[in-house]
Amino acid sequence: MRLNKFLSLHTSLSRRSADKAIADGRIIINEHPANLGDQVGQGDVVFLDAQKINSGATELKTIVLNKPTGYVCSKNGQGNKTVYELLPEEYQHLNCVGRLDKDSSGLLLLTNNGDLANQLTHPRHQKIKLYVISLDKPLQPLHQQMISDYGINLEDGNSRLILEKLDNASSFRVTMHEGRNRQIRRTFSALGYGVKALHRTNFGDYSLSTLKPGNYTLVD
Repeated sequence: MRLNKFLSLHTSLSRRSADKAIADGRIIINEHPANLGDQVGQGDVVFLDAQKINSGATELKTIVLNKPTGYVCSKNGQGNKTVYELLPEEYQHLNCVGRLDKDSSGLLLLTNNGDLANQLTHPRHQKIKLYVISLDKPLQPLHQQMISDYGINLEDGNSRLILEKLDNASSFRVTMHEGRNRQIRRTFSALGYGVKALHRTNFGDYSLSTLKPGNYTLVD
C-alpha cells in the first residue's frame, strides 16, 4: 500500500496532507525517514511525529453529515471552519466524498471505503444527486428550458440539469448526474443568475431524511 494512502486510512491526514508530512520529514518507516511514493507492507512500523501509528485491520466506516454553510470540506481549513470540527476524533480520518463548497449545505458523505468513494464519484456510475436551490431572481421559462433540455456550455463541457419549480419561480429542485466543481452555480451564472442557497438532500442511495444541520449518522 502506498504510504500516503496508509496515512489517510490510519490518521487524520488527507493524502495531500500526508504527502506534505512525508516531504517535511515527519514520517519514519522502520527507523528511516520516509520518501514520497514509499510502500508500506505487513510488518512495517510507521511513526508520525514520533508517535507510532496503529496499523491494525481498518474498519470501514461511512457517515452522512448535514453540512451547515460556512464550513469547508477540508482537513486544513486555512483559517476557515472545517466539517471535521463537527465530528468526534473517531471519524477525523474519514475523507469527504463529493464535496460541497463553503456556501453550500446539506448531505456530505465521509468514508474510508475507497471502493465506495469510487462508485459514488466516478462518471461511469452516474449517481443521482438532488439539490434544493434558491436564485437571486425569478428564472425565465426560456432559461429553464435551455438548462433542462439542451444544457449550458461551460468551459469544461455542457451542463444539463433537470429542474423542478418549487413554491416560486426562484426556488427549484435540481437533479444531476455529474459532479463537476461548482457546476450548478456556474450553470446559472452563465445566464446571469446568482445562487443564493444550495442544499443537497440526496446522493445516490443516501438521503438526509430528518438529520438536522451539523449532525451526522453512521450509515455503513
